[in-house]
Amino acid sequence: MTPTFRRRPLALLSGDLLTDKIAIVTGAGRGIGEGIARKLAQEGATVVCADVNENEAKTVASSLGRGAIGARLDVSNSGECDALINDVQARFSRLDVLVNNAGINRDAMLHKMTDEQWHQVIAVDLSGVFFMTRAASRIMRAAGSGRIVNISS
Repeated sequence: MTPTFRRRPLALLSGDLLTDKIAIVTGAGRGIGEGIARKLAQEGATVVCADVNENEAKTVASSLGRGAIGARLDVSNSGECDALINDVQARFSRLDVLVNNAGINRDAMLHKMTDEQWHQVIAVDLSGVFFMTRAASRIMRAAGSGRIVNISS
């Protein structure tokens, strides 16, 4: 698939661009991810709320309606990422939008951060984006369309 560029950017979260679309939001159990999931659902998408905390993911999903699903997902585990994408494909036969939002922060000054803390941040914030994008792109490339949004701070 060749990237395409538009002269005027389209707002992903407005209009009827999302009506009947299938979207996954990682880190959707609270905060920014929850807000994104809510907006996608309001705009007509069916949202898969994925979060390492399954209860939070399911709580958000149940409040969205529109067939939203809550799922446990540790984005640092490539097998879990592949399994979620495969489940979405089996249920819906497609994936239109992936929002890579999951992230962690080990709030420590650089000189106090341990190697383990650093590796945890990299596993979620970088590897997680790679694992989800790789898995989702397989479906999107086969379909000839799809959108991936990466959130970072």
